[in-house]
Amino acid sequence: MEFDLALIWAGLIAFAVLAYVLLDGFDLGIGILFPFLKDRDERHLAMNTIAPVWDGNETWLVLGGGGLFAVFPLAYAILMPAIYPLIIAMLLGLIFRGVAFEFVHRTKRMQAFWEFGFWGGSLIAAIAQGMALGAMVQGIAVDGRAYAGGNWDWLTPFSALTALALVVGYAMLGATWLILKTEGDTMARARRLAMPLGVALIALIGAVSLATPFLRPEYLARWFGWPSGAWSAAVPVLLALAILQLWKGLRNQNHLRPFLATVALFVLSYVGLGVSFYPNLVPPSLTIANAAAPDSSLRFLLVGSVVLIPMILAYTAYSYWVFRGKVRPGDGYH
Repeated sequence: MEFDLALIWAGLIAFAVLAYVLLDGFDLGIGILFPFLKDRDERHLAMNTIAPVWDGNETWLVLGGGGLFAVFPLAYAILMPAIYPLIIAMLLGLIFRGVAFEFVHRTKRMQAFWEFGFWGGSLIAAIAQGMALGAMVQGIAVDGRAYAGGNWDWLTPFSALTALALVVGYAMLGATWLILKTEGDTMARARRLAMPLGVALIALIGAVSLATPFLRPEYLARWFGWPSGAWSAAVPVLLALAILQLWKGLRNQNHLRPFLATVALFVLSYVGLGVSFYPNLVPPSLTIANAAAPDSSLRFLLVGSVVLIPMILAYTAYSYWVFRGKVRPGDGYH
C-alpha cells in the first residue's frame, strides 16, 4: 500500500502549527491583556496560571518550523525571504518575553520594565505572526524556485487585518483561560474583558473570511464554486455553533465552555485556511508535492516523528494534568 508521504508530512506540520497557535496563543494572550488587569498582584497571578506550561507550548513552533525546513525545503527557501522581517520580529518578541517572564519575579527595582517587556514581547510576536499569515494568504510571488517579490510585500491592508484579528484572538484565548484558571475578582474581570473581545473577534473573523475569497480566483472557486462550495459551507455553519456556545458559556458564567468555544473558533478558522490553500503549501503556485523533499528523506524523518510526536503529546498532557485546577493568590511555581 502506497502512502503519500508529502501529504502525511503536510498534515503533521499543519497539526504542529495549530497546536502552537492554540497552546502558545493563550499565554501570549495573557501578556497582551497585561494593561487591562487590575494591579501587579493580579498580573503576577495571571502569569502563574501559565508558568508550568508556557515554555513547553513553544515546542510546537520548533517542530513546525524545523519540520518545514527539513521536509519542504523549497517552501522554506521561498517563505523566508518573503517574511524574513516578521520572523525576526516574532523571535525577538518571544525571546524578550521569555527573559521577562523569568526576571519579573527576581527583581523589585526593574519589575515594571520586565512587565512592560512581557506585554511588548507578547504583542510584537502576535502582530508578526498575524502579518505573516496575511502575507501567505494573499500569495507569495514566485519565479521558478525563488522568491520574486519585494521587501515590503508582506505589508498590506489585508495583512494588517489578519494581524489585528490574531491579536484579538490571542487576547480572547487569554481571557477565557483566566476564566478557567482563576477565581473571584480576577475571573470576573476576565469575563468582562471576554465579552467585548468576543464581539471583536467574531467581527474580525467575518471580515477576514469575506475578504479572503476575493484575493485570488482559486479561493473564490473553492468557497463558492460547485461542488466544493457545498463542502466548504460546513465551516461557517460550525463557526455559528461555536459562537453560540461561546455566548452561552459567558452568559451562564461557565468556567470551561468559553475557552473550548474560543479554541473551536480558532480550529474552524484554521480549517477555513486549509480549504483556501489546498493543495498548495505556499499560495498561489507551490503545491505540497512540488515543495517536498525526496521520499527517502520523508520516510527517514517520519520514523523519528512517530517516536517524537507521541512523546511531546504525552508530556504536554501530563503537565496540564498535574497543574490542573484553579490558581489562587500566593500560588506559584518559581
